[in-house]
Amino acid sequence: MPNNSKPAFNRQESWRYKRVKPAWRRARGVTSKIRKEEAGWPAKVKVGYGTAAATRGLHPRGLQERLIHRLSELEGLDPKVHIVRISARVGERKRLTLLDELRQRNLHIANPGKGEEKPVTAEEPTVEKAPSSEQTQPTSTTRETEEVTEESSEPETMEESPEHETDEEEQDK
Repeated sequence: MPNNSKPAFNRQESWRYKRVKPAWRRARGVTSKIRKEEAGWPAKVKVGYGTAAATRGLHPRGLQERLIHRLSELEGLDPKVHIVRISARVGERKRLTLLDELRQRNLHIANPGKGEEKPVTAEEPTVEKAPSSEQTQPTSTTRETEEVTEESSEPETMEESPEHETDEEEQDK
């Protein structure tokens, strides 16, 4: 939560019953301890717990959040004031063009996505050649691990043979 001095306002008895969700609802019961504001019970929502007007509705980074659907909506946005959230309804092709434009304008992006963090460039085929040479090295380690597993499998077969004898002895009895 943004401010530690503000209590978590949970609905009465939400911690006790699974069917009662924690979203705040006003306590209306005649004997309700929260309504009566008794000591030892969670705090009731009041006007005094509100956030400062200057920071109300801002992104946790302290910037104004703007929902973007197309390139034309980027005009007039300031990287020092705004953070951009790309609409979920935007397709992949338009999303990639929006991301390129946002990076050129140095705007903060609230939801860049995992795949879009490193855009595809022409340099990537050279990067692919380096791992292919590394792939030849792990094959030698794979052979070594196969040898190790073969060595370790031999003692297991020796251990299994006494067990089989005991099983046969038990069956004879």
